[in-house]
Amino acid sequence: MPQEHPDPLPLSRSGRSALDVAIEAAGLAGQIIMDRFETSLDIRFKGRADIVTDVDLAAEKAILGLLQGEFPEFGVLAEESAPIDSNSGYTWVVDPLDGTRNYANGIPHFCTVVALAKGADMVLGITYDPVRKERFTAEAGKGATLNGTPISVTGTAEVSQAAICFDLGYVDEKAGLALDMIRSLWPNVRSLRLMGSSALGIAYAAAGRVDMYFHHALSPWDIASGLLLVREAGGIVVDRQGNTANLHTPSIIAANPTLVDDFLKTTEGLPWRQG
Repeated sequence: MPQEHPDPLPLSRSGRSALDVAIEAAGLAGQIIMDRFETSLDIRFKGRADIVTDVDLAAEKAILGLLQGEFPEFGVLAEESAPIDSNSGYTWVVDPLDGTRNYANGIPHFCTVVALAKGADMVLGITYDPVRKERFTAEAGKGATLNGTPISVTGTAEVSQAAICFDLGYVDEKAGLALDMIRSLWPNVRSLRLMGSSALGIAYAAAGRVDMYFHHALSPWDIASGLLLVREAGGIVVDRQGNTANLHTPSIIAANPTLVDDFLKTTEGLPWRQG
């Protein structure tokens, strides 16, 4: 839920707000991504199915160049770069291209994440879809918006009536358990969506496009903006055991509190919920 009285964020070196700088950074990355969409890419594998392209690297370079120029004292946690520690208490968390497999295959469903953490708490988050030019934005205590219009999670109360979104990721054993869990729920759910971008999936839950998003093995940059988006949109984000999720929680379940509670009850005892 929105914080009541968040502390004001520091201004940048040029006197700009962190939000303005983050918006520009996401836009820079989005332009690079769209300029190269459906062109020849330099692709290498980070794992069996996990890939990175030269576009990921170029977009991240542009983002970090701007963020570090405006906030040189802040730390950085980015998918394709070594982490940068800081004594400021603030850390930029960046995913230059979430949904790289979709991107490389010409599927127009991917995004950029630019978020800011203060300690373990997210204070600013942007998930930007450059295909649709949709910017999901949240600031602590100020609510969540889509292109400036307030958004909220749905009020769906039961799993049997829910549209549930999830992704499988790259941990094969856990992905198999997720499929087993879904099979145990089917057909007693309204619909299922598996779309290939965890950051967009969480943003869609915040915006009420789906009722719930869950995943079992995410990195901080996958969920950084989504944690704040969902909470500022009236929802909660918990781990598989029902504990409040944070930036370093691999597993997440994101929805309104009543639906999360019903999901936890419905899936009690299933292997996916363990560990």
